[in-house]
Amino acid sequence: MNLLHTDRLYLRPCQLEDLDSLHELWCDADIRRFLFDDRQISREEAQSFIEASIASFSNHSYGIWLFFENHSDKIAGFTGLLQFTEELPSLIFGVRPQLWGHGYATKAVLTMLDYAFADLGLKYIVADVDEPNDRSIHVLERIGMSQTKRAIVNERPLLYYEIYAPDRENINNVRD
Repeated sequence: MNLLHTDRLYLRPCQLEDLDSLHELWCDADIRRFLFDDRQISREEAQSFIEASIASFSNHSYGIWLFFENHSDKIAGFTGLLQFTEELPSLIFGVRPQLWGHGYATKAVLTMLDYAFADLGLKYIVADVDEPNDRSIHVLERIGMSQTKRAIVNERPLLYYEIYAPDRENINNVRD
């Protein structure tokens, strides 16, 4: 199992046993607002995301990691890479709203990117974010991602970002 650690968090791949907790988190109004275009997802849809992540770990050694505050078993958030197209893995992340502002998203994403670039040898990662999602935009820019374009998708403004492995020097500058 691909376990990742920071000084304040530990990350592990999500499993089917996490379905109830993860579904509850993904149904939180503040999470689903931008993650699922404010759509309530079903338990079955959440399970399909977890199953896709498990398959992705098997095929690519990446997927969705859950992260936890050290010494806690309650999910603090999630981060990961999912292959939505044949081309590139796409970054996703989210934090339990009660924990916003603690730097957990930045720490978790940086840890996962280090793994993706150093251990897996990935050269390029993309992300997209709803334009009104200022908190996620801040995280993407803080970790060194660059905005590449803006588009309207499903009547919502979407921003696209990218980061290349050589930009890891910029990533290291934001570490605590």
